[in-house]
Amino acid sequence: MPTYDYECQTCGHKFEAKQSMKDPHLTECPQEGCPGPVKRKIGAGAGFIFKGNGFYITDYRSDSYKAAAKKDSESASASTPSTPPPATSSSSSASGTGSTPAKTGTAA
Repeated sequence: MPTYDYECQTCGHKFEAKQSMKDPHLTECPQEGCPGPVKRKIGAGAGFIFKGNGFYITDYRSDSYKAAAKKDSESASASTPSTPPPATSSSSSASGTGSTPAKTGTAA
């Protein structure tokens, strides 16, 4: 059953009403002491209205669950090094004594 938005033309009171599409529009303001006419407002169309405690298991997790998950992720990242250790080699390429011969010769 659709929900329609109404607004009183006299006092400005806004309210929602669940009505069948075949039901006639409401005409009187539900506020006490206000017999003003109401006007149905144009809605955004048929959309979902999510009201409640959540729809997925990951929504609205408790604070204790979030704290435990954060602790687990911190301990996992602390045990895994973020950068690999530098590679050690018996020959040093910085000193220029590598196995690559220097280029010598004349340009053609």
